Amino acid sequence: MQTVSIIGFDGALASAITGVIDLFRLAGVTWARIHGEQPEPHFTTRLLTRNGDPCRCINGITLLSDGSWEELDADNADLVIVPTIGAPIDQVLASNADLVAWLGQFNCPNSSSSGQVRVASNCTGAFLLAEAGLLSGKEATTHWGFSNAFHQRYPGVNLHPEKLVTVDGDIACAGGGMAWWDLGINLIERHAGPKVARELAKAFVIDAGRNSQAPYSALQSKRYHSDPVILKLQDWLEEHYSQAVNLDSLATLSGLTSRSLMRRFKLATGDTPTGYLQAIRVEAARVHLESSRFPVEDVTRLVGYEDVSSFSRLFRKHTGLSPGAYRLRFGR
Repeated sequence: MQTVSIIGFDGALASAITGVIDLFRLAGVTWARIHGEQPEPHFTTRLLTRNGDPCRCINGITLLSDGSWEELDADNADLVIVPTIGAPIDQVLASNADLVAWLGQFNCPNSSSSGQVRVASNCTGAFLLAEAGLLSGKEATTHWGFSNAFHQRYPGVNLHPEKLVTVDGDIACAGGGMAWWDLGINLIERHAGPKVARELAKAFVIDAGRNSQAPYSALQSKRYHSDPVILKLQDWLEEHYSQAVNLDSLATLSGLTSRSLMRRFKLATGDTPTGYLQAIRVEAARVHLESSRFPVEDVTRLVGYEDVSSFSRLFRKHTGLSPGAYRLRFGR
């Protein structure tokens, strides 16, 4: 039986701790009970904190720990999971320097010899892994709403905020909010097999087919730069996105050559002017689909496109859903 160690710290999200514990403890158990069979548990769990102190979660709940993470050696750990940071991220990072240093031992080559996922994070817990250097050069994800802050702080991480779960070597990350259940099912499949994971997902009524958090995200305006020309152009695009726009007209508006505009816009935002405009239009279309009854054809024209099929392909590229499927999921 494998041991899953969940790392507790003050300001963590309680559900990302207790929910994960429930999943692993009941893998091989709930399904068997439903069918009147003998349970076969596959995991035991431990909540580990600094010095074994209670974990005071962001919702006011205090969870008793099973011991200290300092007693756990990386070479002997089956699986370590870092939950969501619910409190201000900078505050949690600053007050957990010892935890960050402890997590750093999993960056040792000797600790990754099993070929199996051994360290994982949910949502903003990825900040703790990145702070410890575990994600440098690796693919990772985090909550879409904090992706800009993450990218700024850890530019050496190959961040994919559109993904719900990433696995790179022996490290896994999950996206925002309740993605801990997707992470849990993924890890249970890897450690206990697809049959156990599939049965647990059915028992918990979990949709195990989710792979993207793009439908839930909102436009990240990419304003963490200080180029006044590009900031002014972003303001203009966000006000006039429904108009016919091309690179030459944007260059004229900015007072730059087309080549200089492309270079400066990419440097400032990480995107092209066209790509940024598309993202604004998709975001505007989301609002219409969520709050109005306009047909998709009308929404297409309202955000600056004429061809419905082309717009639908663009919308699916950004959100992972067709406009109609998006309205069914998020519309009034």
